[in-house]
Amino acid sequence: MHNEYTFRKAQISDIPEIWIILQKAIQRRKEEGSKQWQDGYPNPEVIQNDIEKEIGFVLTDNQKIIGYTAVLINDEPEYARIEGKWVTDEDFVVFHRVAISEDYLGKGLAKIMIGYIEDYALQNKVYSVKADTNFDNHAMMAIFDRLGYVYCGEVYFRGSARRAYEKVLDLKV
Repeated sequence: MHNEYTFRKAQISDIPEIWIILQKAIQRRKEEGSKQWQDGYPNPEVIQNDIEKEIGFVLTDNQKIIGYTAVLINDEPEYARIEGKWVTDEDFVVFHRVAISEDYLGKGLAKIMIGYIEDYALQNKVYSVKADTNFDNHAMMAIFDRLGYVYCGEVYFRGSARRAYEKVLDLKV
């Protein structure tokens, strides 16, 4: 059976499903011994705010929500204060809060979702994608490496250093 993945803007009615996915991801990070997402963030208010600002996106499989992320264009003030150097100083897309449903782990869906984010960037004529992750999120760091993201330095969120990455997208003809 062929999966019908779609990537679309999240709606307010999606919050309960998104929150279940995020709660399980928060718990997974805790069980892995991570400090990421262990400080009350993200939470349902953050998701609602994402959706109201039209930056919340879901990955779906035949209408079922299986992943969540926030995608912004040129909107990450902390990135201006990188300790290191970005590859470009051009417009950029940034994504945060990547979470995949417990039932769909290990299927490469974070990579698929990041592919959709890169497509979204190109559709908006933006050729740089930036992201960051916790120093102990080895799974995400491995995904960044596999997808050609370059480690650029450190950025700080809520007092914690995070590894910052950038990928310059090829112009698809």
